[in-house]
Amino acid sequence: MRKVIVIALGGNAIKQAHEQGTVEEQRANIATTCEQLVNMLIYGNRLVITHGNGPQAGSLLIQQEAGVAEVPAQPMDVVGAMTQGQIGYMFQQTLQNMLWDKQVPLPVVSIVNQVLVSEDDPDYQDPSKPVGPFYTKEEAEKLGAERPEYVIKEVKPENVERRFRRVVPSPEPIRNIEYLAIRKMVDSGMVVIASGGGGIPVVYDENKRLKGTAAVIDKDKAGEVLATVVGADVFLVLTDIAHAKINFGTPEEKDVGLITYSEMKKLSEEGHFKAGSMGPKVLSCLRFIEWGGQQAIITSLDNAIAALRGESGTRVVPDTK
Repeated sequence: MRKVIVIALGGNAIKQAHEQGTVEEQRANIATTCEQLVNMLIYGNRLVITHGNGPQAGSLLIQQEAGVAEVPAQPMDVVGAMTQGQIGYMFQQTLQNMLWDKQVPLPVVSIVNQVLVSEDDPDYQDPSKPVGPFYTKEEAEKLGAERPEYVIKEVKPENVERRFRRVVPSPEPIRNIEYLAIRKMVDSGMVVIASGGGGIPVVYDENKRLKGTAAVIDKDKAGEVLATVVGADVFLVLTDIAHAKINFGTPEEKDVGLITYSEMKKLSEEGHFKAGSMGPKVLSCLRFIEWGGQQAIITSLDNAIAALRGESGTRVVPDTK
């Protein structure tokens, strides 16, 4: 049965942790990802694709600041728009080429997409979203002394040498601003790349006009908002592991396979999924089912097709009535 699938791609779909982030590296990763996306399209599914931009936005912010003596640095919301265009362009072009090679005449479009947030969101007071490269403890201390306006946090366990990153506000997404246009494109059969990097964060000013804000929205949470408004059947979160796990890192560690909404919510409330890693993905899947979605999946890129067939991945479904 043909389905509307919203796919939230993790950072490893664009840049691997050990890579420098050159265009050649990113194009190679995107090509691997698009091979899986083409397989989904060949079966007649309609796809909406969203992606993260943390490494790209962090690198671009560094470039902006390094060149400030020559040209003005751009604010964070503009950097978000720039990386949306960069990543969307690479996915759009690669996917178009692959579809043409297989003689599948589907139009592919990427859009510059805004997402509404609230200026009163508590994350502005306690930022949580990592951006840019990882640092050692010594590098983080040096950066903090040089740039006291930065908030730098430990985001990985103590046994990891490069465990520090700059963090920025990550407010909750409220509404996808361009959702009507996206929905019309999906309904017409287009493959749409939208809400890149969680969308460009915007707020309403005192005159009820939109304006950008210095933040980076979690792409999985924004992806769920997108999936709900386009009426997706499946919300597919692709990351670097095949399953969400309970009792992670202990002898009792166990994969989560097919599971109902209530069962998954209970595991989440018990604290099995950490806020800095699997937590937002699980929360986004639960929200999608709450709003009437048929199935939310967490799995790895190479398991995506098998997960859609019900053979792999963490698959959250509504409770049996």
